[in-house]
Amino acid sequence: MNTTFHLNSNELDEKFLKAVKTMFKGKKISIVIEDYQDETEYLTMSDANRDILEKRIKDVDDGKQTVKVNLDDL
Repeated sequence: MNTTFHLNSNELDEKFLKAVKTMFKGKKISIVIEDYQDETEYLTMSDANRDILEKRIKDVDDGKQTVKVNLDDL
């Protein structure tokens, strides 16, 4: 069984550990900790990328730059 938890490090407490121990009772487990970064956050780290994304969002909101696809044609 694989389980992924997305949480703030401040939420790591004895209650969380107890829940993990209950879920995987008696089993060997691996724990991997990595920084989680939202894709939007990553894409907006650069001023240039942020400007492009904001323009694209505005274009979509204004009805520009949209592509309509008929799923039956795929």
